[in-house]
Formats: sequence, C-alpha cells, structure tokens
Amino acid sequence: MSKIEAFLSAGEERDIVEAIRLAELNTSGEIKVHIEKTSNGDATNRALEVFHTLKMDNTKLQNAVLIYVAIEDKNFVIYGDTGINKVVPNNFWDSTKDIMQSHFKSGNFKQGLVEGIQKSGKQLKTYFPYSNLDTNELSNDISKG
Repeated sequence: MSKIEAFLSAGEERDIVEAIRLAELNTSGEIKVHIEKTSNGDATNRALEVFHTLKMDNTKLQNAVLIYVAIEDKNFVIYGDTGINKVVPNNFWDSTKDIMQSHFKSGNFKQGLVEGIQKSGKQLKTYFPYSNLDTNELSNDISKG
C-alpha cells in the first residue's frame, strides 16, 4: 500500500468528500483536496501547479479553494483563487492552517481536513452565497498525485 493510500482510510475519505459536499451546499465556491507523496520542492509552487492542472482557476467567480497535502514532506498549503482572496481577511488562510495543523500534529488528518473544509466553506458562504443558478463546477472527490 502506498503512502497516499495509507494516509486516509476509505471511510475517512468518504467523510472528507461529504464535508466538501456539505460546505458547498451554501456557497457557489468550490473546495478541493489534493494529496500526494511529495511536492518535490516548494509546496506552495506545487499547490499552484495542481490548482491549474485541476482547472480550479476556471471557476466562474474565481472562488475555488485547494487544500494541498504532501504526505512525505509533512507539509500542506491552502490556496485560494483571486476571487476569494480579495474578500477574506489577510490572516484567514493562516488561521485555517493553524486549526488543521493542530489536528495533523496529533495524527488526526481526517479531522484536520474536515475542519479546514468547514472553515473554508463558512467564509465562501459569507462572500459567495449559494444561488439557484449555481452548478457544481468541480468534482468533490479527493484528487491524488
């Protein structure tokens, strides 16, 4: 079993996908989790590459959020598109990262991801509320590299 497959159980993955689904119910924003073994360098640069590869920069309102995790590097990045970054407080992603990191340090990766997703969803709801014209622009599944 690879490190990526062992990082979360199938049940934990289902819980994370469900957290994304629930967070997106009240917003036009999109949230995606991507997990890979290593970033092979700077994690922020790699998160930006993944963001573009997954076409997260193509959302109508530029309000997609990527939670990128590099398992072997013990590193993660929260990357928000320009639409969301224009409206959230400067320290928003830092406070979200702190919440996640506290769970990650104790080995509770699922809970860290779920709480990061929930907090991201609440901010997206504030600035990008759901509209009946909204469509789910990105799959809620966890992507893996």
